[in-house]
Order: sequence, then structure tokens, then C-alpha cells
Amino acid sequence: MSDRAYSNGTVTGYVSCADAPTDSGIRSSPASGGNPARVGSYSARLDEAAVVQDPRTAVTGPVSSRRALLAVFVIVFIDLLGFGIVIPILPFYVRDLGGSDVVYGLLAASYSLMQFLSAPLLGGISDSRGRRPVLMVTLLGNAVAWTVFGLGGEAEVLFGTVGALGTLFAARMLAGAMGGNLATAQAYIADVTPVERRAGALGLVGAAFGLGFVFGPALGSILASDGVVAAAQGIFPSFVPATRFSLPSFGAAAFSLIAFGATWAFLPEPERTAGPARRPRIVGQFVDAARDATLRPLVLAFLVASVAFSGIQIAFIPYVADVYGYDATQAGFLLTYVGALGVLNQGVVVGRLARRISAKRMALLGAGLLVVALAAFPFSPEIGRFLLGEFALAGIRARVLALLGALTLLSAGNSFLNVALTTLVSTAASAESQGSAFGVTQGAGSLGRTVGPPFMTALYAFVVYWSPFVVGALLTVGIVVLLTTLRVGVGEDGTVSE
Repeated sequence: MSDRAYSNGTVTGYVSCADAPTDSGIRSSPASGGNPARVGSYSARLDEAAVVQDPRTAVTGPVSSRRALLAVFVIVFIDLLGFGIVIPILPFYVRDLGGSDVVYGLLAASYSLMQFLSAPLLGGISDSRGRRPVLMVTLLGNAVAWTVFGLGGEAEVLFGTVGALGTLFAARMLAGAMGGNLATAQAYIADVTPVERRAGALGLVGAAFGLGFVFGPALGSILASDGVVAAAQGIFPSFVPATRFSLPSFGAAAFSLIAFGATWAFLPEPERTAGPARRPRIVGQFVDAARDATLRPLVLAFLVASVAFSGIQIAFIPYVADVYGYDATQAGFLLTYVGALGVLNQGVVVGRLARRISAKRMALLGAGLLVVALAAFPFSPEIGRFLLGEFALAGIRARVLALLGALTLLSAGNSFLNVALTTLVSTAASAESQGSAFGVTQGAGSLGRTVGPPFMTALYAFVVYWSPFVVGALLTVGIVVLLTTLRVGVGEDGTVSE
């Protein structure tokens, strides 16, 4: 018989799950003749001993949903802020160590590959061992990974170019493996949030990601600036490297440590039904999901969506440079615009929309918007001239207004689709397998981000500039077809309907 923790506001003990809770939150103990279980009683001590012997099934008392959501939001934001810090330096870091753009592409893909392998494992472990321990271990692992990543220059001095690039790959792959903790964070939200509020809560976690990607690269650029590097060289001891590549890496490590401390101090283990301890399986979890009639289309949707969206991710900057003549700074402003829209959509719009339509309809709406946005994006100049002619708004020409319009639809569609799919996964999975389900779907998304970029890059470079965007739109049509076969949805009142 499994055991569950309870709290009556003054003391905490363990009693059997078979004991019915009273209105006050104290469970009755059969051993005491139906009286409330008392601390120090023989039955309570026996139950507590049972929990100590099998800690995998122990869970804590009720957790405030708002407090837990705020804590996860802050932790995810800090963690993703650290991840975003290193984005601006990656291609330049590789080139500085003697690597080519192909090596940079492989380095970027290595993160998603390891995330694909680790997400199902971490999700399953969190089901049996607990959400909080998994989050703490992975955040600490991230701190180690980014610290090692910042030592690439020192590795070059000791081991040459091959050793330096090997160091970057090892650190990046460790960070990717630890990055599989997204599934655990999502499962935590599912544990503490009622079904009818889950889409809005998961949207806030998505907003935390968006904020991390908005502010992280900006902070990374500041840490890599000449003034900051010169100041750090005057402060750091001689054995600590202070370069435009090491400082952003160390900053990422510092933020991971801050997130680790926040998890330890403010994030309790949620009350939930703990899953049985199982031997970690990667292929087996995907096979199980493929056999599940409800999860199967959702896993496939995550995979296809990641491949489809990788076209805009990988070809966006080359496109605006080649077609609009934008430099890195102007492209950065556009990315900031998209990131800010993502925060607004996932943090505000999704929650309000979820109260009016089901998660399935929101997913269909998001996929439909993505089809239009991806198909229109590469032809923004032509669309702007056709619809607006020579019109300009505050000095912004029609071709740029059309580009901003396509990006607006893109952000909205991506936000609606991602949050809705995540909500549907949470609804389809049992309470004790939330982590495993999120792990499989996030693993599928990581696989898409691993294979998608090389494919879309080849289309842009060797076929025609608009091909990765149009192919992405066609793939998203496939998601619409998948969603129409889905039998389970979340209604306005939180009920599950076919």
C-alpha cells in the first residue's frame, strides 16, 4: 500500500492512502479506532517507516497552485535566461577555435539530440522519484556544463583545435541532456493545476521561455562587450579566463546555480500519485506512446511541428539579410519583436482563449495560423506591394509592414499550437505518468529540432529561398489532419470529451 504525506497546519506525518481525509485535512487512522491519527502513535510511526523504506512513493502535502506556478515560472525564466546568454557567441566561438559553419551546425544539433534522448528518461524518473530532485540535479548539471563550455579557449591551449572543439561538444551535449528537464517542469504544472486552468498555466511557462530568449541574448551581448571583458580582467584572478566567450558562458552557469537555489528554497514536491519505479527506457517509452491511440497523434504532431518550424528558425536571418538587406542588429530587433509577442500570447492571450474554446480547437487554430504565416512569410515584399502599394506607416514601408504581419501570425500560431498540444498531452496521460508523457512528446520535438535544421538549410541554400518556409507550411497542414483524428479534448469547463 502506498503512503501519502499530509499536513494539518502544525505537524506532518504519514498515513495510509486508504484512510479517508476529513474536512480539516487530517486523515482518520483505522488503528486508532477512527480517531484522527496522532503524531507519535504506533500506526503513524509504522507508516512513516514504510515511507522511509520506499521513498519513491512518498509525496508531500498540498502545494499552493499559485505559489508553485510562480516558482516554476521564475525558475524556468532564470534557467532559459542562462541558456539564451550563449546564443550570440556560438558561431563566433566556433570560428575563433578554428571550426567551420558546418561544425557550428553540428554543435547546435548536438544539444537537441541529447535533449531528445534525455527528456523521456527524465520525465519517467520524475514520475517515480519526484519532480523536485530531477529539477535540482539538472539545474546543477547545467551549471557544470556551461562552466566547462567557457573553458574552450584554455582547452585549445592544452589540446589544440580538436580538443577545444571536443570540449565545446561535450559541454553542449551535457547541457542538452540536462535541458530535457522541460518535461519535468511541465509535469509539475500539471500536478498542481486543475484541468480547466492548465492551458493558461502551461502558457505562462511558455512565456517564461519567451522572456528568457528575449533577455538572454541581450545580456549575452553585454557580457561579451569589450568594456565588460576589460572590467572582468581587472577583477578575476589570473587563472580564471575573462574573454568575450567565457564571460557569457560563466554567466549562464551562474544563472543555473541561481535557479538551483530557487528550486531548493521555494519549490516543494507536489502532491500527486507517484508512478511505479521502472527501468529507464527510451525506445520503450516511444513504443508505448505509439500504441496509445490518443498520445500517438500528439507525439507525431510535436515531431512534425518542430521540423516545420525549424525552417523559420534556421532561415530567418539569412532571408531578411538576402531579401531585405538587414544586418545582425536589425535582424535582432525583429527577433525581439517576435519574442515579445510570444510572451504576450502565451502569458495573456492563451489563458483567456482557453476559457472560451477547447484545447483541440486552440491547436487547430494555431496550426491554421502557422500554415498562413509560413506560406506568406517568404513573399512578404510582394504581398505588401499588392495590398498596400506605396503606403507607409510612421515611415515603415508596405513590404516591412507585411513582414511584421506575417511574424505576428507566426508568433500567435506557434503559441496557440504549442500550449494546446501540451495541454492535450497532460489530459491524455494518467496522473502517475505525466512526466513520461511530457518526456516523450518533448523528446519528439527535440528530434524534430535535430533533423529539421540541416534539411531546411539545404533547401534554402540549394533549392530556392522560399522552399523551407513553404515546406514548413505543407508539413503544418499535416498537423491539422492529425488533430482532426484526435479523440480527446479539454472543454471549457475542464471536462474531457471525445
